[in-house]
Amino acid sequence: MASSLEYVKYVTGQLDQAGSITYKKLFGEYGLWRDGKFFGTVEDNQFYVKMTRAGHEMLPDAEPAAPHGGTPGMYLVEELEDTLFLKELVERTCEELPEPKKKTAGKKAKKNG
Repeated sequence: MASSLEYVKYVTGQLDQAGSITYKKLFGEYGLWRDGKFFGTVEDNQFYVKMTRAGHEMLPDAEPAAPHGGTPGMYLVEELEDTLFLKELVERTCEELPEPKKKTAGKKAKKNG
């Protein structure tokens, strides 16, 4: 089941205090970014953050999850009402993640014809 845009907007609204949160459709679900740094997803109307030491400390009972298959690398965040908790979780998670790679100018696509 794909996530609803309404749910994605609810989650990003709850994360509003954590900085500039954006979302983008990603493989049929949604990726979440804070100030340009990818930190989580919304999949099947559930919110996940990347696994970090901070996430483990703040979500001690969370099991590593692989919402899109493959190797577990996310934590399911079930508590969405406590916006101060979510703010701290996202801020601390993003502090531990590497900076996004700068985009370089690639080759232009060839035109047909």
